[in-house]
Amino acid sequence: MGPHRRIAARERSGFLIPIAQVVPDLPTFAVDAGFRYRIPDTLDGIAVGSMVRVPLGGRRVRGYVVDLRRAEGDRRLKDIAAVSGDVPVFGPRLLETLRWAAVHYVAPLAAVLGKAAPPNLPRGRAPQREWAGAEIPSPLPQVTAALRAGRHAHPAYLVGSGPWVDDIAGLAAPVLTAERTTGVVLPTLAEAEVVAATLTARLGPRVVLASSSLPASDVTRAWIEAERGNGRVVVGTREIALWPLGTPALWIIVEEGRRAMKAPQTPTLHVRDVLRRRAAVERSALVFAGAVPTVETLSRGVDIHQPSHRIWPLVEVVDRSGEPPGGGVVMEATRRAIAGALQRHEPVFVFVSRHGYAPAFRCVRCRTLRRCPRCGAGPGRGDVCRRCGAEVGPCRECGGRRFEPLGAAVGRVLDELRSRFGDAAGPPDSGRPVRVGTERDLPGAGPVALAVAIDADSLLLAPHYRAEEDALRLLARVAALVQRGRGHRCLLQTAQPQHRVIAALRGGRPGGLLEELTAERVAEGFPPATELVAVEAEGGGAELDVALREAVAGDATTHGPAEEGSRQRWLLQATRLDPVRLRLRPLVQTWRDGGVRVRIDADPVDL
Repeated sequence: MGPHRRIAARERSGFLIPIAQVVPDLPTFAVDAGFRYRIPDTLDGIAVGSMVRVPLGGRRVRGYVVDLRRAEGDRRLKDIAAVSGDVPVFGPRLLETLRWAAVHYVAPLAAVLGKAAPPNLPRGRAPQREWAGAEIPSPLPQVTAALRAGRHAHPAYLVGSGPWVDDIAGLAAPVLTAERTTGVVLPTLAEAEVVAATLTARLGPRVVLASSSLPASDVTRAWIEAERGNGRVVVGTREIALWPLGTPALWIIVEEGRRAMKAPQTPTLHVRDVLRRRAAVERSALVFAGAVPTVETLSRGVDIHQPSHRIWPLVEVVDRSGEPPGGGVVMEATRRAIAGALQRHEPVFVFVSRHGYAPAFRCVRCRTLRRCPRCGAGPGRGDVCRRCGAEVGPCRECGGRRFEPLGAAVGRVLDELRSRFGDAAGPPDSGRPVRVGTERDLPGAGPVALAVAIDADSLLLAPHYRAEEDALRLLARVAALVQRGRGHRCLLQTAQPQHRVIAALRGGRPGGLLEELTAERVAEGFPPATELVAVEAEGGGAELDVALREAVAGDATTHGPAEEGSRQRWLLQATRLDPVRLRLRPLVQTWRDGGVRVRIDADPVDL
C-alpha cells in the first residue's frame, strides 16, 4: 500500500495523523499564522524549525515548520513535498524570540524566521574541534560561577575602552569546557576579524568567524559549525543574534550603542533588545562591553562593572570660542601638537565627523555658534532647522548673516595639513605618520600618540535627541585610540569648552552624564520613558494619514506627517506601543497591497 493510500485509510478509521503548521517564506503578513500540512510517512526527521517545500497557490514554496501536532485526518490537507537541509534552523525557544521580534518590529513572521537560517541549505556535519581547556581569569567571577552552576545570571556591563579579547576569553573558557556555545557580537566585520583571530590564538580552533559580509558559502559553513559543533565561540556581526548556535549559554555584545548594531532596513532589529529578550527566554548569560552604555540599557537594569580609574586616556580641549574668523579648520594649537608628535616620530590620527550631518557653523562677526532657537540643534548652512523645522535666521547675538564652518570633509582637512606638513599627512590606509579618517576608520586607526577631533561641535549639535550620548560615545572611541604614555593625549577642537559632554570626556568617566541624560529623557517623554515607532510611506496621499490615525487612535500620539516629495513620515509615541504594533500589521499590508512602499522603524535612532 502506498503512502497516500495509508493516509487515506487512517483518515477513514479515525486515526490521528502527524500535521505540521508551516509559515511560507513570503514577505507578507497574510501568511503569519501559517497553514496546516500532512507529514507523509516518507519524510522523517521533521521538527520545529525545519525548512520544507510545500504546495501553495499552484506552486511549491519554501516554508518553516512552527508547530507539530497529531490530529484527525482531513482530506483537504496537502502533503509536505520535501525537507530542505539536514537540520532545523531554529528550535521552540528561539522561535519564541523570533515571534516577539516579528511583533515588536512590525515585520512579517517569515521575514524574521529567515534571519535564523543560513544563505544556503544547511547540510553536513560540523568538524570535531579539540578543546584541552584553559584557566583564564574571568573579569566577572559571579557570571562565571553562575554559568558553571547552571544558574541564570543577571545582565552585566563591563565599562572600559577595550581591547576586549582577554575579557571575552575569560568568560568563554568555562562555557567551552561545558561543551556549550558563546556568541560574541561586534559592530563591524573588521572588528570581528581581529577579535576572532586573537581569540583563536588563545582558545584554539573552536572559534568561528561569521558575518553576512562574507561569501554565502563561508557564512553557511560557519552557521553549520556554530549550530552543530560541540561548543564554539561564534564571533560575528549583528546577524548572528538570531542564529541557533546549538546550545548558547553566553552572549557578549561589544559596543551596543553603535549604529551598526541596528539593522537599517525592515525589520529594524537591534542586537541589544533582541538578545535581552533571547537571553531571558533561553536562560543565557548576557554581558555588555563598551566605554559608554546606552541610556536604554541602564534603564532596563544591568550590573555595572568599571575600573576606579578613568575609562579612556587623557583628553584636552582646544578652545575655538576666541579664535578669529578665517583661521581654517585646523587650529594653530592643534598644528603645534601634530608638529611635536612628528618630531618625536609618533603616529597621529585626525578624526573628521561624517555622520551625514553638516559641520557646526559660527557667526563670522561675533564667533557665536549657530543654533536653532527652538530645539538647540545645529542647522548647518540653511535657514531651516534639520531637527524641528523652525526658521533659524540671522545670528541671535549680533544679527550677523555670515557663518563659517568649523569642520570639513577629509579632503579639505588633508589639504590644510599637507600645506603645513607635506607628505607626512595622508588618508587612513596611506601609512603616513599623520592619518585623516572618519568613524569607519577608527577600528584600525590605533594605537597613536595623538588623536584629534576636528569638529566636536557638529556631534554635540546633531539634530536628534540622542546627540549628546552619541557624541560622548564616539569621542570616547577617538580618545581610546591613544596609547597611554608621557605626553600622549586626545585633542578636541570645540567652541563649547564648558559643555557637559566635554566635561565628561575630560573627566574620563561617563556615569554622571548618563544619569543626567536619563532623568532629562524621562522628564521630556523620550525613550526609555516612552516607546517610538516611525512609519514611512511613499506613493500614497492624504488618505494614509487618515487611516493611520484611525488605526492608532487612543493608544498612541501621532506626530506628523513630515512630507518630502511623495514620501510621508509619522512618529508614533506612547508608554507602551504593543497594541499599536499589532494594529499596524494589517494596515501596512493593505498599503503595500495598494502599491505603497512602507518602512517601519521600531525604536528609531534618528527622529
